[in-house]
Amino acid sequence: MPNDANPALFLDGATGPWEVVIGMEVHAQVTSKAKLFSGAATAFGAAPNSQVSLVDAAMPGMLPVINRECVHQAVRTGLGLNAKINLVSVFDRKNYFYPDLPQGYQISQFSKPIVGEGEVVLDMGREEGEVRVGIERVHLEQDAGKSLHDQHPIYSYVDLNRSGVALMEIVSKPDLRSAEQAKAYVAKLRTILRYLGTCDGNMEEGSLRADINVSVRRPGEALGTRCEIKNVNSIRFIGEAIDYEAGRQIEILEEGGEIQQETRLFDPDTGETRSMRTKEEAHDYRYFPDPDLLPLELTQNEVDRLEAELPELPDEKKLRFVTALGLAPEAAERLVADRAVADYFEALSQGRDANMAANWVVNELIGRLNREGRDVADSPVPAAALGEILDLIADGVISGKIAKDLFDILWSEKVWTNVGDTGAIVEERGLKQVTDTGAIEQIVDEVIAANPKQAEQVMQKPKTLGWFVGQVMQKTGGKANPQAVNEILRRKFGLGGE
Repeated sequence: MPNDANPALFLDGATGPWEVVIGMEVHAQVTSKAKLFSGAATAFGAAPNSQVSLVDAAMPGMLPVINRECVHQAVRTGLGLNAKINLVSVFDRKNYFYPDLPQGYQISQFSKPIVGEGEVVLDMGREEGEVRVGIERVHLEQDAGKSLHDQHPIYSYVDLNRSGVALMEIVSKPDLRSAEQAKAYVAKLRTILRYLGTCDGNMEEGSLRADINVSVRRPGEALGTRCEIKNVNSIRFIGEAIDYEAGRQIEILEEGGEIQQETRLFDPDTGETRSMRTKEEAHDYRYFPDPDLLPLELTQNEVDRLEAELPELPDEKKLRFVTALGLAPEAAERLVADRAVADYFEALSQGRDANMAANWVVNELIGRLNREGRDVADSPVPAAALGEILDLIADGVISGKIAKDLFDILWSEKVWTNVGDTGAIVEERGLKQVTDTGAIEQIVDEVIAANPKQAEQVMQKPKTLGWFVGQVMQKTGGKANPQAVNEILRRKFGLGGE
């Protein structure tokens, strides 16, 4: 359980162990063609101030009109987080002044959010096991614009394209206890949002960013004073920011100092956090219900309809892969982490050995995609082509080694265009494995005759037989049937069965 102190997670300070306590506020841009309170577009990368309505620019007399799809996206997110959906919620004005906030306030939700308490379950492996992270709330709010400080030597510019874009702020309880848990939490949250289609999760575009609340305490003591690290837009940076900030706080406390509650920024270049401002409290924002917006009321029928339309979510898919397909939990976890990868695997495994399909996707496909920085949608080897490779292995046409060479050919040369192309390539390039036992036996005899010392060693230590297997496979260019090679060698050396 997340709130149970796990000694394995404690950090060692100069004066003894410390426990890190972490809560997250993740800002997820709602997938929607229009903004939360206007019809202006939300496309990424548009020219500055080209997607701004009169409402977004806070022109006098302009009134907000709620975007129903954004509301539904928030409800879907709440349902995907196993959270309570509040049928009545209220929009508030959060008052603060900054050049990129033209209204002088942000329309947000405070005391009555659209989504209440929920939960995200993390699989942290064998040492930590299952970690449950409570969700405190999810509320809808509009984003601010963006100040541009690098466009002119003297002046700062303001781009209001993001002004009014719908955000979901997903607030966790302080249930996380390490940088690794925090990284896993954001990764899992992003996966859930992508499955739901409620946020694209593209952190490099600012669609998902995190505010991290970090405090430290002696094990078993009350919560310490927290500092908030604002707008971290990379899972790797989240881990680095937490590690640095926890170390900074521990050092201050061990030297007899006190932690000041403040907002800090993380600098990726130095790997350090620095002070931004003293932390505001809720009363500093002077929240009050927005007089231009009535309370938001949903019906239970509306919520039920949205729930019925939800896709299969990662945890459900993982359970099905393990129970119905017999996959190991670790492999299933890797597969469901990306919906496109899971879909690829399901297409590949249809009518084939699921574990073999999972092994190829996890070790060959994902590995190659990661090395080249590609998404599965950009894979030069579609599921149909890899399926043909697996079928050729199953039919004994090619060996596992040849299969990897064939996979590399399809990937590098992009020669697969139609069903059946893989088999044709095997024929054209002479990649069929040698199954003629007579031909294999002749090569085995040649290898044994050329290596009498190794042959004598096999008689004394049968486990060294693998050396001869390797030599035969090398001499046949990896085309000999490995099982036939093994059987012939064991017969030649009088080793009998396995």
